[in-house]
Amino acid sequence: MLCGGTGGVQDATSVVQKLCDEVRAAAEEKAGTKFDTFTAEKFTTQVVAGTNYFVKVRVCEESFVHVRIFQALPHAGGKVEFVSLQASKSSHDPIGFF
Repeated sequence: MLCGGTGGVQDATSVVQKLCDEVRAAAEEKAGTKFDTFTAEKFTTQVVAGTNYFVKVRVCEESFVHVRIFQALPHAGGKVEFVSLQASKSSHDPIGFF
């Protein structure tokens, strides 16, 4: 990983799924729709003054969105925030910084 860059893409973990569960309502509001499912599949991170998570999320059988989530450092309260969403993604679209 380059300084300030994102790390390698990894399979989603239960920790990443929990973060996605916390921001699902905000992501649905941004997309203007309710998702059938909201299952984290892959992710990468960027360490800043906390951690940016870039997550590929399955929202129905063949449709994905990419979600950017920020988690503050523990000494700053560890707050989890929805940052952004990219819609209309496929299983083949690479996940990265946005």
